[in-house]
Formats: sequence, structure tokens, C-alpha cells
Amino acid sequence: MAGGIGSRFWPFSRTHHPKQFHDVLGLGRSMLQLTVERFAAICPLENVFVVTNRDYVGLVQEHLQALPADQILGEPIGRNTAPCIAYASYRIAQRDPRATIIVTPADHAVLRDDEFRRLVDVAVAGARANDVLITLGIQPSRPDTGYGYIQYMDEQSLPGGKLHKVKTFTEKPNLELARMFVDSGDFLWNSGLFVWRVDVIIAAFHQYLGDIAEVFDEGIEMLDTAQEEEFISQAYSRCRNISIDYGVMEKADNVYVLPADFGWSDVGTWDSLHRIGQHDENNNVVSGDVLLYDTTGCVIKTPAERLVVVQGLEDYIVAEYDNVLLICKRSEEQRVKEFVADVKAKKGVGYN
Repeated sequence: MAGGIGSRFWPFSRTHHPKQFHDVLGLGRSMLQLTVERFAAICPLENVFVVTNRDYVGLVQEHLQALPADQILGEPIGRNTAPCIAYASYRIAQRDPRATIIVTPADHAVLRDDEFRRLVDVAVAGARANDVLITLGIQPSRPDTGYGYIQYMDEQSLPGGKLHKVKTFTEKPNLELARMFVDSGDFLWNSGLFVWRVDVIIAAFHQYLGDIAEVFDEGIEMLDTAQEEEFISQAYSRCRNISIDYGVMEKADNVYVLPADFGWSDVGTWDSLHRIGQHDENNNVVSGDVLLYDTTGCVIKTPAERLVVVQGLEDYIVAEYDNVLLICKRSEEQRVKEFVADVKAKKGVGYN
């Protein structure tokens, strides 16, 4: 899934160039490229599908030049994750009605690839053998209010005991509730990573999101043909904006979670980049041509062609991309969306 804008990562992530197409981690490859590389040992490139906004199809082709064009699925408008997953699932079902699907966002970081692949193999084996919907749940390291939480039941697991029945999903809680979840020991972060067979997820769409299933059922014969683009344009105009979590996962009774710890981050905010980035001796995470003086605990990401000198800052974000420079306290980063809204209202759309 590579269609989001990532507005909390503004000004680096912009409408015309979202974060999945940036080298966020300073590794010389974009988040999208790193995601596809992560799966190279799990499935061949011929089995990789990228769902993105039609405006970004060219960017996907630029970043994944070996990926055949017919494996890039362009959405005419953003409708959240449920229509996105339905589109890909119905398209994949045309090729293999018993395919096992792994759904992953294109802009998440994984620091321990070997452990990631091991756990994905466990989930794939569980999905192949059982009519279940599996999500990978991340062992929480802190009471974070930026993630959804999954509560699971130890006493109800599939054979092998690694996949646990999900009891509840909870959207982003307040800090007090997040602390209770972490202290209890039976809650995991919702990673947005899913594994299931295509026939199982399509059956779930019919049961819980029948209106979306009906739309795609009508156009099955047009998928993977010259009529696909026109059909998808009409289909998305009839699909409501709804997430797979709210539309299916929170309602289904065959949802299981695999507890996981592989150095995961959704890199959704500047502070999350500070947590997973390479720190200098003063706890700064720096990318760019930067000279620092008396500066600690900052995350600084600026263009390589511009020399930036910073003095006397503590726990700040300094981020420049294109025509915007952001200087903001790390503790106030939740206001970035507010800044984006104000900029759009006062300065026009050229900055969002």
C-alpha cells in the first residue's frame, strides 16, 4: 500500500512527493524500495503488487523499475485501506484464487529483516492452513498514544501456539489507557501488517463490507484487461472511505495475531525518526550537510546541497524540503497537522 501522504512528516512528506518515495532513513533507498527489498526472500517480484494513487504511478515506476507496469494498481481517489485491499485482492484472485497475501504499508521501517522474514513465514503457514485473518502485533516498548492496540487471548491459539485469537482492537488511546495496556502485558501495537488467503479476505468483505464486495464482484471480468482503469474509476466513486481495521478486523471472529518484535516503526512522525535513527554523541539524528554547536536531542533533515549551521537547540525538529523549512519543538510535533492546515488556508496548496 503506497498511496498515503504521511502529513505528520511534513514538510518532508508532501502531496506531490510523499514519504514512501523519500530516503527517510538515510540508507540511499526510498521507503518503498526498502519495503520491496525486504520481501525479496519471501516472494518473487512477479508476485508483488503496489497499490497507489494514480498521481504516483510514475513515481512507483521510477523507484521500482523492474516491476511490470500491470502490477502497479492506480487508485483514482484515496478511500482508505479497505477499498485498496479489496482492489488488490480481487486482482490477485484473478491469477490465483487460493493465493496467500501479505499486506504491508510501503512506508514502515524494519530494523531486523531476518526476524521479520521468520515471523512472516510463520504467519503465511498459518494463513495457508486455516481460514483466518492474521495481523502482526508489535510488542510495545512504551505507552504510545499514536498507535492502535490489539488485545489477545493466550488460551486461544492455533495449533503451534504462536497465533493468538484477538479479543479486542482499540484505536489510539489516551496516555493513561495506553499505560494500562502496556502494563497488562496482553496488548500489542497494531502494525497494519496482515496475512491471509485471498478467498478468506474476499469472504470477509462479503460478510462485513458487502457494499464494497458488491462493487468489485460486478467488475471481476474487467480486472486485468484494458477495461480495468475505467471500471476502477467507477468502482471507487461507489466505495465509502473506510479502513480495513474498522470495516473487517474489528468485526470478524476469525482474527488472530502473531506477537512480533523486529525493530518496527511506522516512521509516522519526526519523533519516531529520532527514536530509530542513528544518534550522534549528543543524541541528535542528522541527515544533510550540517554543523552543530551546543545542540542536543534534535532531529535535523535538510537538503544535501545546503549547508546548515545550528547552535543552541535542545530537542527540536529542523526539517527542510523543497520550499518549506520547519523548526519545531519535538514535544510539540503533534501540531504539525495544525501547521499544514494553517499553511493551506493562508498560503495556498503549493506548500502541503
